Amino acid sequence: MAKITNLLSKNGYEWKFCTVGGVTRVNIETGADIAHLDELDQKLWTVLSCPVKGLEFDERTLSLMDADKDGKIRVNEVVAAAQWLRNVLTDMDYLLEGKDSIAFSRIKTDTDEGKQVLESARLILKSIGVEKEEISLQDVNDYLAVFEEKCKEEYKSADAEPYEPPYGEGSDDAEAAVNAVRAKVADWFMRCKLVQFDGEAAPVLDVQVEKIATISGNNLSDSVDEIATYPLARPVKEALLPLAGGINPAWQAQMTALVSAVPELQGKETLSEEEWNAVLAKVDGYTAWKAAGATAMEEAVAAQLEAHAAAIAPVERLVRYCRDYFTLLHNYVVFKDFYRRDDDSMAIFQVGKLYIDQRCCDLCVKVSDMGRSTASAGKSGIYLIYCHCVSKDGSQMDIVAALTDGDIGGLHEGKNAIFYDRAGQDWDATVTKIIDSPISVRQAFWSPYRKFGNWVTDKITKSASEKESKQFDEMTSKADSATTNLTVKQEGAEAEAKANEKKAQMFDIAKFAGIFAAIGLAIGAIGGALASLGGFVTAKWYNVILLVVAVVVIISGPSMLLAWLKLRKRNLGPVLNANGWAINSNVKINTTFGATLTSMAKYPKIVAKDPFAEKKMAWWKKLLLWIVILGAVFVVGFKMTQGRWVWEPKPVEEPVVEAVEPAAEPEPAAEPTVEAEAAPVE
Repeated sequence: MAKITNLLSKNGYEWKFCTVGGVTRVNIETGADIAHLDELDQKLWTVLSCPVKGLEFDERTLSLMDADKDGKIRVNEVVAAAQWLRNVLTDMDYLLEGKDSIAFSRIKTDTDEGKQVLESARLILKSIGVEKEEISLQDVNDYLAVFEEKCKEEYKSADAEPYEPPYGEGSDDAEAAVNAVRAKVADWFMRCKLVQFDGEAAPVLDVQVEKIATISGNNLSDSVDEIATYPLARPVKEALLPLAGGINPAWQAQMTALVSAVPELQGKETLSEEEWNAVLAKVDGYTAWKAAGATAMEEAVAAQLEAHAAAIAPVERLVRYCRDYFTLLHNYVVFKDFYRRDDDSMAIFQVGKLYIDQRCCDLCVKVSDMGRSTASAGKSGIYLIYCHCVSKDGSQMDIVAALTDGDIGGLHEGKNAIFYDRAGQDWDATVTKIIDSPISVRQAFWSPYRKFGNWVTDKITKSASEKESKQFDEMTSKADSATTNLTVKQEGAEAEAKANEKKAQMFDIAKFAGIFAAIGLAIGAIGGALASLGGFVTAKWYNVILLVVAVVVIISGPSMLLAWLKLRKRNLGPVLNANGWAINSNVKINTTFGATLTSMAKYPKIVAKDPFAEKKMAWWKKLLLWIVILGAVFVVGFKMTQGRWVWEPKPVEEPVVEAVEPAAEPEPAAEPTVEAEAAPVE
């Protein structure tokens, strides 16, 4: 990283700068930098706010920093934390170590904030029975656990209205025994009521002999689950549940436990519905009392903990800030952890790695709002893969992974993959949406050919499928017609079949005509371009090769140029903005850096012979193929040079001079006539 200095704040502090990801940023690297954060112009911060939840960062630390409790960490709250630390610590460089403990000697004693922290720290250590001159986050957690247990004991002892459980110390056992058979007993009493309503329904409501017959040939001890689905006992009009015998063997153990746990059932041979409802009332009352008591106790303890938290909050804040604050600055002011590219310093918004299609995507961000994310993520210029992930314990979340290297390959919506979170737990991932953008210039070179090939393949496949379906329908229709109408003459059927076949062929030809017409237009456009370059080809024989290269550039050039421009502007900012961040600067992902965010599978060269490998083309077939290709090139060259081979020089034609008749010689000028001398004057 190139560093730049000599930029002073209005108060004279000299900041150091660095280039990270192609963007100049402030470099926070000393305790003095942290102490002067309040002097840093907010326009120079990379982030203006970030969410408290959903990050790979201790949520409790962020909640302590969130002064207004709005779920966002803003610049002023980060600065306030730095100012508080400046008033507590004797040396701000201690924050660079990232430890979750601090010695008392590093805490200021000449400030109110420092005195408050020291007083609370000594109180915590005294409460847990520890004597030492430093305090750690573990000491704070131990104190909170002890205080919570103490609050619970005080609440129980202060209960003014004691409750007498219905079955004494065995009330929990009775509750469990009743709940184990509650649904099955209710089902039996309902069957008895239906028998009372219609006596003829008794055989239907009882266990069916046919069901027992289906499992009688098996080892019945292995069919307990099946037997447990049968009624609890045989339904009767009297509706008296037998307790001494006649119980479904799959439920005998549970009914025995019920009789043992409920005193009023002991010694009874039958149980009526009224007696059962009385037992349920006692058990349900006991359950409600426990729930209300637990809720009331939790509320009371929570209130005491909240009131007491103010006393220990400065100590907890200090030890957590010592561990986490410098890491937060790397992900808030500089984004250094993102551009450092090692597993130990991933950015706090990177939730794990996605393995898909023989590659690993390291840049994965948790999606909090799928609609908002997909609406704005296209502005990032990154090829994005949205996945819905489900863990083994049933937890679910949505992620978006950036594909920054390689090719598209077999990626499509619905494809399954595996996602590993930062803790190493694997999740089943399914692709739900893809935002298409260029991945590399190489991929953009083949993109036009791939798209055109896919279009042609889809069209032909669709037409062939329609043709096959229509032919099958016609065949089955003719078969049905021949079966139901035997009086139709064979000649008429054949004539009708031929007519239908002719119509089908005309329909199919029309279908394929559109496809081939579209292909012809594309080829015609290329041919027109070639024809316009005919004069260029006639100059030198090797210009044919240059012409082929020019055609490839014409086809792939625009796609490659567009990809090159977009790759230079790839920006992670829109993805983070959609997840609650307020990004204040570009988070560029250029080609070089993008190659480190997606790793491709690499295989060694295998020397051993593959017994199932496809047979290679024989050498004479390859030679014949090349002869055909070169022949086609020569024919094209011959046609484009008006009947001459490209290597033949163009004959020099003699200039045609038109015959010109010689001009007629001018007639000689007539000699002057000499007139007779004048007669002498007489």
